Amino acid sequence: MKNFEKYRPGYFTPPMDISQMEWPKKDHIEKAPMWCSVDLRDGNQALVVPMSLEEKLDFFQYLVSLGFKEIEIGFPAASETEYEFTRTLIEKNLIPDDVTVQVLTQSRKHIIDKTFEALRGAKKAIVHLYNSTSFAQRQQVFRASEEEIIQIAKDGAVLMNEYATKFPETKFQFEYSPESFTGTEIEFAERICNEVIDIWQPTANNKVIINLPATVQMSMPHVYANQIEYMSKHLHNRENVLISLHPHNDRGTGVADAELGLLAGGDRIEGTLFGNGERTGNVDIITIAMNMFTHGIDPCLDFSNMPEVVEKYEEYTGMHVDPRQPYGGELVFAAFSGSHQDAISKGMKWREETDPNRWTVPYLPIDPHDVGRAYDGDVIRINSQSGKGGVAYILEHNFGYAIPKNMMSEVGYMMKDISDKSHEELSPEEIFEAFKAEYINDFSPIDITDASFSHFSSTKDDNEVYGVRMRAVIDGQSYNLEAEGNGRLDAVSNALRKTEYHFDYKFITYSEHAISADSNSKAAAYVCIADEKDNYYWGVGTHADIILASVNALVSALNRMNKRIHFVK
Repeated sequence: MKNFEKYRPGYFTPPMDISQMEWPKKDHIEKAPMWCSVDLRDGNQALVVPMSLEEKLDFFQYLVSLGFKEIEIGFPAASETEYEFTRTLIEKNLIPDDVTVQVLTQSRKHIIDKTFEALRGAKKAIVHLYNSTSFAQRQQVFRASEEEIIQIAKDGAVLMNEYATKFPETKFQFEYSPESFTGTEIEFAERICNEVIDIWQPTANNKVIINLPATVQMSMPHVYANQIEYMSKHLHNRENVLISLHPHNDRGTGVADAELGLLAGGDRIEGTLFGNGERTGNVDIITIAMNMFTHGIDPCLDFSNMPEVVEKYEEYTGMHVDPRQPYGGELVFAAFSGSHQDAISKGMKWREETDPNRWTVPYLPIDPHDVGRAYDGDVIRINSQSGKGGVAYILEHNFGYAIPKNMMSEVGYMMKDISDKSHEELSPEEIFEAFKAEYINDFSPIDITDASFSHFSSTKDDNEVYGVRMRAVIDGQSYNLEAEGNGRLDAVSNALRKTEYHFDYKFITYSEHAISADSNSKAAAYVCIADEKDNYYWGVGTHADIILASVNALVSALNRMNKRIHFVK
């Protein structure tokens, strides 16, 4: 990697001391910017197979449904499809009254002419003029002086004024981009933008948009912010100028550029869904908007059904959303780590018990429900790296089994082992089936087929006696048994010990709960017993009757114990 020596920073810093900059003193964005989707132009031109007319029409209507009020629909003079798309939207009256379409044009007369012709009949439109201004392009591509480059921009601005008067039925707004702004000397960028502003003469009712693109990222985000603040402070008629940001993502900091640029004076963002665009892409509007959302700011865009957004985006573009893409990726809420799962589970419970209206759950910067994702299967995911808390969360929230804390480790290790041996993630259904097969209502070789209980309380002391009459089947042989004990399960145990089998165990713990809030729901009971060597055996019982559920739990624990220590006569 010695080739690094041929590279030098290609950006230009403003002639302002950092202490003069105001944006570093701000720690958050206070309101949503104006959004302009460029999916249909900038995003479309970056696709291996550009969208058809029908696909662009569908995508346009979907962008409108998400809340975009400004949508760049194309470069009408660039191709017949682009031109036809613009005409179709206008002629079929597909542009809502509160949505403004934007088109791109170079500063050339025949291109500007076709651009305005394409917009004939539109109620309102933004015409976006651009020309390259960077030092490298002036030197290498155009071999032109600063004055010549400025004249190109001025000529285009004058022509646009002239053409706008020919179409009085349309309310035009003008936008100018010094393309490759980040590679342009800042004083020159200031000069050329002000020349255009002076020609267009913006007013409070018809503001001019000055778009300052990071066409190629060349610097760290704070440098871009410095450039934006310098321009914001030096543009003519600033109160009637909207500063638009159009960051690309060559250095992987498109979102950071946009966010710092907004702090530095930006009013508007041009970007795409999921950052589609040439090279490494445009800035991802979804990420910026959802970052604001997580800070309590209304982004004024609707991403409440993120799975649908992903589906539509992939359908229209043929691109794939990475599973780790912020907010939209399939795995962005997934927690496989045991410690993460435990923290999330406890955080969810804390929220339910304290303040359900505030979101502070560890490891989840956003409530998955707010983007149309579910906790079940989206948040807690189980594989060989998972822990007891995650498994317990799945069993409780998906199937209603609130397993005791002391049982969690055993169940967690069992699931880890299953996943480790299969080298696969376990679905909630697979987890429950494994749990059921191992613990719930295991009736072989011991089975208590029926039982009735009696309860005796003395008026002389606090002693209580429980009696049981039951039928047990052990290794296929039936027994009719009666016994007493200090509790129902103690009575059942004493009855079993009246058979010729040697049952040597002690009770460790017992708990129970309803599986759901439904009055007809089953009950679940959990019993833990220990053998003479203090090895623990858990059993889970279910039944409509909580008493019989506890009996089933004891039987299940005994049968699990029998797998290790065979009961003998």
